[in-house]
Amino acid sequence: MARVKRGTKRRAKRKKYLKRTKGFFLTKSKLYQSAQEAANRADRYAFRDRRVKKRQYRRLWIQRVGAAARLNGLTYGQLIHGLKAAGVTLDRKVLADIAVKDAQGFALLAETARTAKPPVKKAVRRA
Repeated sequence: MARVKRGTKRRAKRKKYLKRTKGFFLTKSKLYQSAQEAANRADRYAFRDRRVKKRQYRRLWIQRVGAAARLNGLTYGQLIHGLKAAGVTLDRKVLADIAVKDAQGFALLAETARTAKPPVKKAVRRA
């Protein structure tokens, strides 16, 4: 087999890693091996934390909705159950936004949840 000399390919690959790690601390931005490890670790954290961010925002929305519900004399669970029974299909993100920006509108939603009757389940007869 013919001998492969990788001059340009090797240099391009190394430059790519060093460019990605520009601004990292000490050798992580200067030396190829350290830069490669730092970049790969950064990729793993970025991938993981894109999912973690979604979890954290949902927790924040639930806390905000729960706090606003308690101000209106309901628990978080009672509010969500009542809204579902009333047929209100707002997600937690929108509910949290309403709770922060429009307290009167949230109070109306809480009243709707309080007065909603749960749907009657039909009895299943078994033979």
